[in-house]
Amino acid sequence: MPLVESNICEGVQNNVFGTYNVAKACIEQQVSDFVLISSDKAVRPTNVMGASKRLAELCVQGLYHQYQNQKINMSMVRFGNVLESSGSVIPKFKQQIKEGGPITLTHPDVTRYFMTITEAAQLVIQAGAMSKQCDVFVLNMGKSVKIKDLIYRIVELSGLSIKDEENPDGDIEIKVTGLRAGEKLFEELLLGDNPQPTIHEKIKKAQDPFIPLFQLEKQFTVLKSHITNNKAADVKRMLENILSSYQSEYKIVDYLYAEQARQIGSNHSPKDASNKIINIKK
Repeated sequence: MPLVESNICEGVQNNVFGTYNVAKACIEQQVSDFVLISSDKAVRPTNVMGASKRLAELCVQGLYHQYQNQKINMSMVRFGNVLESSGSVIPKFKQQIKEGGPITLTHPDVTRYFMTITEAAQLVIQAGAMSKQCDVFVLNMGKSVKIKDLIYRIVELSGLSIKDEENPDGDIEIKVTGLRAGEKLFEELLLGDNPQPTIHEKIKKAQDPFIPLFQLEKQFTVLKSHITNNKAADVKRMLENILSSYQSEYKIVDYLYAEQARQIGSNHSPKDASNKIINIKK
């Protein structure tokens, strides 16, 4: 997520237009099955990562309904955090413990859903087999886990103890760094209040509205222009206009956007800076 927030234009280019191009190519080449790997962050998104994933879902849904006479089987799966995957918190925590700490925690109350690599792989296979009308599937991952409790457990399993006010002689300290831009305390997995059961007891189907493809493609022409010109603020505003569920209340942390604002000077507002193109020296 932080990588997308710091590179808004590239993140949207990859997640949205990358998905659109691949899905359309699959339809044209008469591929039998297409499964989009989405994210729990796509549900009522508060960051560009989630918004771009939700828009990617809408791309697939729009293409499916536009070209459903092609008989392609399309579906989407929303993942929570996959244990031991690249970028997962557990390998990061283990490395921080190995280095003697501290372990970084964004917020004491933050919680997340977790799934194993095996569960993630099975969800993709099941989704491809079960989808009938470009469905969105979600794995029932039980209760969410408090990350602070997870840290305590990992430290204990490492044969060490947490260093805090109650245990000043402990081994590993926890450092609270604050929530990152657009980060939620609690992740959600479904959009809407009426999830449907499937033939698999651990997989549910979300009931999500979609936007007709012709409406999306009208917006995409302008969105592509903003991406080409590195107008991060305009890209973010367009996401907010297209997705009624996207609510962002944080400052833009895009690297290029920040450099543009810095070069233009302190007398200009970030809004002014977003509409000026500056070549950054490498």
